[in-house]
This record gives sequence, structure tokens and C-alpha cells, in this order.
Amino acid sequence: MKRLNKKLSVAAVVISTLSLSACQTTDPYTGETKTNNATKYGVGAAVVCALIGSKKNSKHARNAGLGCGAIGAGIGAYMDSQEEEMRKEMAGTGVQVERNGDQIRLIMPGNITFETSKYDINPGFHQTLGGVVRVLTKFKDTQLMVGGHADSTGNAQSNQTLSANRALSVANYLQSQGIASNRLMSRGFGSDMPIASNKTVDGRQANRRVELDIVAIKQ
Repeated sequence: MKRLNKKLSVAAVVISTLSLSACQTTDPYTGETKTNNATKYGVGAAVVCALIGSKKNSKHARNAGLGCGAIGAGIGAYMDSQEEEMRKEMAGTGVQVERNGDQIRLIMPGNITFETSKYDINPGFHQTLGGVVRVLTKFKDTQLMVGGHADSTGNAQSNQTLSANRALSVANYLQSQGIASNRLMSRGFGSDMPIASNKTVDGRQANRRVELDIVAIKQ
């Protein structure tokens, strides 16, 4: 979708200003560089706030933008309820649900979401995404960042392109099911943010994923 692609350029500017290297550590056993969880969640939130800021002519966006800096006391309970319903919907699907403060993250493994080296969503995964849509439709006071990730196999450009296309596919599907485009953002991270070692088969499989960050906004 053109609108999502325009938003993508805003996010890229924000992410390029974040020094991920300052928040990375080197595993003393494998020698691999890993990004800590605080940084990974922070990138998602920063991108969402960039999306909000890009819509400064909207009254709703101005209120939402305030939420990036000052989350209201009631947001925690709101996100608690959303997390509970999301966990119920995702039970048994293979999608992980994580919570970090006022942000919820869904981790969608690449092996159940897409065919190898493809970015068309597996038809069998549509039902799972339907569960995501049901929750997001009920809890509208959030902004959404879809991030695509790859393992370190292959060249960096191919990984970047594939991860971006996969993220966009998920974002476009959510939009096609009724999620407002002004809540959505997508971005490919290539192999820059592994969550496991790329030296093992299981680790590489874990790194091939799409993440959906759900960030609370203040009304």
C-alpha cells in the first residue's frame, strides 16, 4: 500500500538516528553481537512515535503523540486486558506474546508465516492473523509496528529486502481486514537484530520472524 510505504520512510529516518551499537553486547562464548531487549523494544516504540509525529495535523495524533512521552495511569490496565485477550487468541498458534511495560510484542516465526524465501503469507496463517485482528479491533487506542527479521544466511541486501517485504505483507493484510492504515507501520530489519545464535539451525530459524509491536497511546 502506498500509504504504508510513505510511513516507512519516516520510520527509517528515526531508526537511522538510533545508535544500536551502544546497546549491543558480545557473547563471550560465540563472539556474536546481540542487541539487548530494552533496545529492541525501544526501536519499535520509537518507530511508532515517528508515525504519530508525522500526523501532527490530526487532533487524535497530537493526543497520541503525548502518549509517547507520558503514558496515563489507566493505560497499564488497558494493556493488561489486551494482553490477556491476545494470549487467548494466540494459544496453540506458535505465535509468542511478550509484554514489556506498556508494549505488547507478538513474535511470528517465519516457518509458519511464510514459505522459504517468499513473502506471501501462508494461507493457513490467515486464521491466526484473524485472531490478532479481533483483538486489535477491540483495542483501538494503540499504534502498531510490524518488523521483519532474517537470519544471517545470504547477503545483507537480500535479507533486508525479504524482511521488509514480509513485514509489509503482514501490515497490508491487517489493513485489508479493517485495521486503520494510520495505526500501522512496517519496516525490515534484515539480520541486524537476532534473538538467537545464527550459528545453529534452531537459532537461524528463530531469527527468521515477523514481530508486531503494539504500543499504547494516551487519549
